[in-house]
Amino acid sequence: MSVRCSVNSRVSCVFLLFWTFLNCFPGFVLTAVVTLDSIQIYKTHEWLKAKPTVYFQCKGENRTGLPDVKNTGVEYSFKGEESWQPLTVLSDKKCKRCGLYEKDSIKADDVYEEWELCPSDFTNGKYTRTNEKEFSATFLCQQCHTLTASSSSPGMHIGGKGIHIAIIVLIVLVVSTVMIIGGVAVFKYWQKKKRQQDQARFLKLFEDGDDIEDELGLGHVI
Repeated sequence: MSVRCSVNSRVSCVFLLFWTFLNCFPGFVLTAVVTLDSIQIYKTHEWLKAKPTVYFQCKGENRTGLPDVKNTGVEYSFKGEESWQPLTVLSDKKCKRCGLYEKDSIKADDVYEEWELCPSDFTNGKYTRTNEKEFSATFLCQQCHTLTASSSSPGMHIGGKGIHIAIIVLIVLVVSTVMIIGGVAVFKYWQKKKRQQDQARFLKLFEDGDDIEDELGLGHVI
């Protein structure tokens, strides 16, 4: 693949090459988006409220409400494009402590279940979590297989730090390239301004010479 860059778009071209480089090596994709594919709530913990208010949350993150889930015993399916999606983002091979909860209007929120959500849980991009008395939910994560593969590959993740070192080196190279391009651009601009100043001084010398000739009356002498 060849990329041609004009003088005025060199910086943009550097970032284009950087993005192309990352796309050529899937192991550098260190995050994966998790969405909800379907869910069915078996019961509600509220005595005075027949319809549950259900939300998903991972430890240390904001809660994600599921406004479409209004009745127990009904299976809800989603397209992954709802305004409240995605549920969370997984990184590398690390797991997150996540859970499904029901908002309680009087006391602390009720817990349907809490568990460790890991990239390795997803088979062919899908993971189903079932609690016989509480709920059944299927989650999607199409990039999780990439996380698992990159973390288990010695060539891409030596000692757990290989990819991170490579990314740091690549970022340093990109920043250095941008600085060099910027320096060349500043130097060319300085050269251009210097030529303009020299031309202005040269023209001014001619104008001053004409004024002296006019004062001495030599302008009309043949």
